[in-house]
Amino acid sequence: MAPLSKATTILISRADSIGDVVLTLPLAGVLKQMIPGVKIIFLGKDYTRDVVALSEHVDEFISYDELLQKPFDEQVYFLRERNIDAAVHVFPKAELARLFKKAGITLRIGTTNRLFHWFNCNKLVTLSRKNSQYHEAQLNLKLIKCLGAKEHYELHDIIPYYGFTKVAELKAEFANLIDQQKTNIILHPKSKGSAREWGIENYDKLIRQLPSEKYKIFISGTKEEGITLKDLLQKNPQVTDLSGRMDLQQFAAFIQACDGLIAASTGPLHIAAALGKKALGLFSPRRPIHPGRWMPLGTHAGYLIFENDCPTCKKGKDCSCIQNISVASVIKKLEQL
Repeated sequence: MAPLSKATTILISRADSIGDVVLTLPLAGVLKQMIPGVKIIFLGKDYTRDVVALSEHVDEFISYDELLQKPFDEQVYFLRERNIDAAVHVFPKAELARLFKKAGITLRIGTTNRLFHWFNCNKLVTLSRKNSQYHEAQLNLKLIKCLGAKEHYELHDIIPYYGFTKVAELKAEFANLIDQQKTNIILHPKSKGSAREWGIENYDKLIRQLPSEKYKIFISGTKEEGITLKDLLQKNPQVTDLSGRMDLQQFAAFIQACDGLIAASTGPLHIAAALGKKALGLFSPRRPIHPGRWMPLGTHAGYLIFENDCPTCKKGKDCSCIQNISVASVIKKLEQL
């Protein structure tokens, strides 16, 4: 096995959702700092391609969806062509573990809590996420300790490693929506079921209580989510509807052009945080979806929960306590960020 400090190509594998991918990208920044000249390949779901493209630390993107459509022998050949020295299974997938071994990747890093890693990885890391006290980004970095990373990174130490410098130019039609005389805030009410939500009624109250002379408000979401937000938009004609109007690349550019974003634990929240915008996350304290694990990380990021010791959440049961977060506390926190 070649010395790890001289590895020339490292693959980071996380075929997962947008927020998870954002919190994985600091691995690329840390590896670039540790190993000068290293090439970083990121393997992810195709719809996260535009998010990965934001980071200056990633040299190549491999689409998980496209790769798995190839016959197995072609998958193997495709990876062998890239001369990958090490692969990090951030999000474990059995088919990828078998593939990386077959492709002859020298160092294959996985966790001990997946049986298929015992058969296909040659570096096992003891790591349990569900009940961990650490943030997702900290847990990710523990996977590369064997490559020279520190034992522990404080949250504020991780922020500089996103490398989100490759933001696309915002199209004029969207740039013209920005009010240069006001604070431009994006509200992202829905989460596609990935998080507990604050509720449409609360966003309606928030819109009404944010001073119109100070704030310009945008509502974002998918085209399908826009349909569920129709009543909210009709009641608040001063709000600009962005739902379904932009691809992910342009949406990231629009977030960059705005001042902040408010959402539950979603991909756009983590993108805003990584871009250094005001990113206010509204959370449930229930494990494993609590802010200690998933809070946005950024120079102007923060979060709110209603009750840290919610008895229902403590039992690990579904709870709507997030909907009790007051509009006043949201406005106060937004102004503090």
